[in-house]
Amino acid sequence: MDDGEPIPAMGAQAPLRWERLPVLLDAELVFEAVFAGERLAFWLDAGIRADTGSSYLGAASVARPSWLLEGETLVRLVGDERMPVAGTFGAALRSWLHEHRVASDRPDGSRGCPLGWIGWLGYEYGARKLGVPAALSRYPDAAMLAADRVIEIDHETGHAVLWFFDDADGRAWATEMAERLRSLAESAGAGDGAGADAPPTHARRSSAELPEIPRSSEPSWRHSGHDYLGMIAECQASIRAGDAYQLCLTNEVQVSTAADPLAVYKRLRRISRAVHGALIRVDDVFVLSASPELFLQVYEGVAVTRPVKGTRRRGASPDEDAALKLELGADPKERAENLMIVDLMRNDLGRVARTGGVSVPGLLEVETHTHVHQLVSTVRAELAQGADTLDALQACFPAGSMTGAPKLSAMGILHRLERGPRGVYSGCLGRLGLDGSAELAMVIRTIVMAGGSASIGTGGGITALSVPENELAEARLKAAALLKALGHP
Repeated sequence: MDDGEPIPAMGAQAPLRWERLPVLLDAELVFEAVFAGERLAFWLDAGIRADTGSSYLGAASVARPSWLLEGETLVRLVGDERMPVAGTFGAALRSWLHEHRVASDRPDGSRGCPLGWIGWLGYEYGARKLGVPAALSRYPDAAMLAADRVIEIDHETGHAVLWFFDDADGRAWATEMAERLRSLAESAGAGDGAGADAPPTHARRSSAELPEIPRSSEPSWRHSGHDYLGMIAECQASIRAGDAYQLCLTNEVQVSTAADPLAVYKRLRRISRAVHGALIRVDDVFVLSASPELFLQVYEGVAVTRPVKGTRRRGASPDEDAALKLELGADPKERAENLMIVDLMRNDLGRVARTGGVSVPGLLEVETHTHVHQLVSTVRAELAQGADTLDALQACFPAGSMTGAPKLSAMGILHRLERGPRGVYSGCLGRLGLDGSAELAMVIRTIVMAGGSASIGTGGGITALSVPENELAEARLKAAALLKALGHP
């Protein structure tokens, strides 16, 4: 192993250590071989063809508590122990992040410590914190797994990096894991022409073929197309009455399925090729995400959010594709919708930023993804002295791109119209690092599987200029790739 220098701890625990292995490993291969059987596991996925950034894989700590929020009940998980406890979810996170803070600079010059918390915050968690009525979700409202041993796949170099606390247990884990990963790489690389002594050991990348799975049942929508059009009309009536400027109206589709969640995720990452992918398992709940949207990134006192508002399908030909892209960038409804959310996020981040520290370095930029074009803006904030990642998260969550504006009024209207929980959908997922960094994506383009069923949230922003039939078509388009991953044509 290539030993990195220990990263000093500011609390009482052992320092962190990172060790780079002379192997080239595919993240999918590692998760399937090492973590697929764990009941509390995570894979933050930079994508099937990533050549920059990192993916992070691991299982929840067996020594440090992980946390679930089920309605109003805070649940502490350590090993096989599951115990309801007093306290708040936010306080539980803050205790470890503050008491065991580590230095922000990584010895290799890159940014962000993967040790800390990895998991999700659901929409209803955010609603309750704001005092907005919230339906009861069938999934945990929030889940954060304690990540104290993590495998990082560095996509720029292709190498695996082990992260752990530099104590006896951590070093023993690193030694065992290094041997397992070497064996895995050698086995996967057999037949590739690499000699036994050729450093580094190579492993194949994931195949582009879609794994076969059983076909799901026919989709069942919470709100029919007819009903959804009626809900859009009610949104526009609320906007005309001055109760909101924009409303992010959502729907949910469910299917029954016997498919293995890992196989579904393999299909999803091939279909969508998102840069903010994730597979997070908490007992029998699997969150499978192909999110294209960064909710919140924090490094060294700077917070960034990139709201996505405005969508067009991909064209059947290069000319049609280019025309759709230009149409999206020029559409007055889509531009107005995006600008409303930019203003909302500027206001949210302004509550924790230094005076004059909020800027918009990217405005109304069209990004192209596998199935859609999307309109994206970037808001940046320099945090005020004393403000941290959790302060920024509290100020912004739930994201304005999933509520509408003004936020509180919009959420109240949507609760009345949607008549059911959003669950994990519309929340955020990712990591909170012990160095104060964060990388959190919006929970959109996401499948949640549990108990033989799968649910998908979808929707879009409604404004006074919205064409109801177009909004219905957009919501169905966003769900199409996810239904395909579940075996529905």
